[in-house]
Amino acid sequence: MITPDLTAYMTLARKEIKRILRIWPQTLVPSMITQTLYFVIFGNFIGSRVGEVGGVSYMAFIVPGLVMMAVINNAYTNVSGSFFSSKFQRNIEELLVSPAPSWVIVCGYMSGGMFRANIVGLLVFIISCLFTHPQIHHLGIIILFTVLTSAVFALAGLLNGIFARSFDDVTIFPTFVLTPLTYLGGVFYSIKDLPVVWQNVSALNPILYMVNGFRYGFYGISDVDVMASFLVICAFIIVLVGAIFYFLHKGIGLKN
Repeated sequence: MITPDLTAYMTLARKEIKRILRIWPQTLVPSMITQTLYFVIFGNFIGSRVGEVGGVSYMAFIVPGLVMMAVINNAYTNVSGSFFSSKFQRNIEELLVSPAPSWVIVCGYMSGGMFRANIVGLLVFIISCLFTHPQIHHLGIIILFTVLTSAVFALAGLLNGIFARSFDDVTIFPTFVLTPLTYLGGVFYSIKDLPVVWQNVSALNPILYMVNGFRYGFYGISDVDVMASFLVICAFIIVLVGAIFYFLHKGIGLKN
C-alpha cells in the first residue's frame, strides 16, 4: 500500500531525477570530460613513467579513485545546488508547511544526488575501459562503497544547502575543503609510498577510506582496513542524518 508520505517522497525524488536528465549536458557530461582528461594526462603520460602500484598498472590503479572522485563531486554538487535553489526560489517553504515529514525531504533530495552520482560513476567507469581493463575482485563491495559514499556526500550537500545564504556559499566548501581532501585521499597514489608522518596525517582524511574501500572491490588491495572504511562511512552517515534532522526540526538555516 502506497502511503501519502511515500507518495510525497516519490514525487520529490522523481522531480530531482527528471531535472538531472533534462539538463544532462550540465549534470552528466562535464564529469565525463574531466575524468577523461585525468586518464589521458595521469594515466598515459605520467603512468608510463610510474609503472605499477600495488601490483597493478598505474592506469588501472587510478580508475577506482577517479570513479569515486566523480561520485563524490556529483552527489555533493547536485544536492547542495538543488536544495539551495529551492530555498532561493522559496519552493522549500511549500515542503516545510506540508504534512510531509522530514525524512521525505532528506530522502527525496538524497535520492536525486545518489542517482546522479551513480550514473556518472558508471559512465566514468565505462570510459576507463577505453584506456585499461579494470578487474572486478568483489562486485558487492564495489556497489556497497559506491552507494554509501554517494549517500554521505548527498547528505553533506544537503547540510551545505541548509546553511548556504548565497550561491557563493554553495561553492566554498567544495573548493576549499572537498577538492583538497579528494586529491589527498589516495586517488593518484598509495599512502604507503609516503613517509610515516604523512601516512598518519592521511589517516585523518575520510575520503581515503572511501577510495581504498572502493579500490579493494576492484583489485583486492587497500591501504587501510576495509572494515574500518565501512565503519567510517557508516559513522558519517549517522552523524549527518542526525544533524540534518535536528536542523530541519529547528528550522535552522531555513527561517528568515
